[in-house]
Amino acid sequence: MPELPEVETVMRGFRDAFEGHRISHVTVNRPDLRWPFPADLREKLEGHHVLSFRRRAKYILVRLEGGWSMLLHLGMSGRLTIGRAGTNATPPAHEHLVLETDSGARAGLVDPRRFGMVDLVRTSEEDSHRLLAHLGMEPLSDAMTGPALAELFRGRRSPIKSALLDQKLIAGLGNIYVCEALFRCGIHPERQACTLTGEETAALAEAIPQILEQAIASGGSSLRDYVQADGTKGAFQDLHLVYGREGVPCPNCGAEHPIQRITQAGRSTFFCPTCQK
Repeated sequence: MPELPEVETVMRGFRDAFEGHRISHVTVNRPDLRWPFPADLREKLEGHHVLSFRRRAKYILVRLEGGWSMLLHLGMSGRLTIGRAGTNATPPAHEHLVLETDSGARAGLVDPRRFGMVDLVRTSEEDSHRLLAHLGMEPLSDAMTGPALAELFRGRRSPIKSALLDQKLIAGLGNIYVCEALFRCGIHPERQACTLTGEETAALAEAIPQILEQAIASGGSSLRDYVQADGTKGAFQDLHLVYGREGVPCPNCGAEHPIQRITQAGRSTFFCPTCQK
């Protein structure tokens, strides 16, 4: 599933092509993904200018004149392809929704597994939408501080990795970047969240935004299906220190201590048992 840096990267590509332009045509090639498309989707989009974009956790919000926003989630393997309308290129398979603007931009939502979703919400009520209302702090916001994390983890006996992945606490973090952040901070992923010291929560509050910003600058991590909006792969996978590197020597403590993989809550966790305590 695309994580925060990948969604942010896609959102920026979408924004660059569509912001300030009028949606001239909407093509719905199937009536649903995870859930049915809104019955009035075409009515709310066609003929309206795109005012701005926003990312909330792993969701993209497209704000339109008329007071409505389109809410988009890419699901497990969805992607948004940006190009030019009217070309002779064959549309990709599993392209379920197409938006075109008066400037000739084209966006196609491709989702082979159909775990993504599209919905409409009044712009003034975005944060009350059933999929957004429960979300926690944004890790790239000023709310991400050591004391704030310490308060979130207070009394929590769950593993720190599970706490960081809890979208009700911190919105948008995923498996890749949590593994990377815990490694940089020297924190074992199985540590109880409530045992972290003030120094450790401060280190996490600094490392998490740094890693996310580095990943965004690199276009995200292309491991399976993910590509940027222009169809090119991201490059941050080449900078992973632990994720997907089981058996590789630890970049900190060397060949005698290879990166290990364990399973937590059904997900692979990569870490160095020597460096992370």
